[in-house]
Amino acid sequence: MKILCLKHIAFEGPGAFAIWAHTRGHELDVVPVYTNPHLPPPNSYDALLLMGGPMNVYEDDKYPWLANEKATIRGAIAANKYVIGVCLGAQLIAHTLGSKITRAQHKEIGWHSIQPSVDYNGKSILPNPIKAFHWHGDTFSLPKAAKNLASSEACPQQIFLHRKRVLGLQCHLEMTQEGIALLTAACSNELTKAAYIQTAEEMLAEPQDTFSLMHQQLFTLLDMLIN
Repeated sequence: MKILCLKHIAFEGPGAFAIWAHTRGHELDVVPVYTNPHLPPPNSYDALLLMGGPMNVYEDDKYPWLANEKATIRGAIAANKYVIGVCLGAQLIAHTLGSKITRAQHKEIGWHSIQPSVDYNGKSILPNPIKAFHWHGDTFSLPKAAKNLASSEACPQQIFLHRKRVLGLQCHLEMTQEGIALLTAACSNELTKAAYIQTAEEMLAEPQDTFSLMHQQLFTLLDMLIN
């Protein structure tokens, strides 16, 4: 399977998605959307993966490439491709499906638990609540015909599934230690004192076991989606 991964900024790459793709024998093509005005058509790939970024869905004037990316998402969904979005990527999917994107009541940055909301095809996607990495200030209403699969204390929409082929992840299950180091360095201005915002030191001190469990959960979810 060929996966087109759209990256919105240099320091947010596919992370553990790349490990999953490699171990499953899939081809992953990472494209910086901000330097590529002409994106490949849906017939050139099997799945579309949309990464995160510090910009917002509604900032088309500031980031002109957003309009082109939204059209690409609409085309991929219409062509019945697998579409997976993380953070900004999930918000772009929700927006494309008609949801409202708004400022969240609480910014959620750091390690916070997510809990399962419903089963996926008769199976629980989370055997127990797990620690997941977060970095977002916006949220979205659940798209029509979508199921909310997981939530957190600060954000009720963490994982959603739309018609079995479109998956939105508000949380960063793909994040690696290197990715957190890059994020905290590039976006340190967001680390103000608040209820759901951790310090860079707290985020970077998380043990490797937490990453392993989180990545295992991501791989299980992707294997359920693409079977």
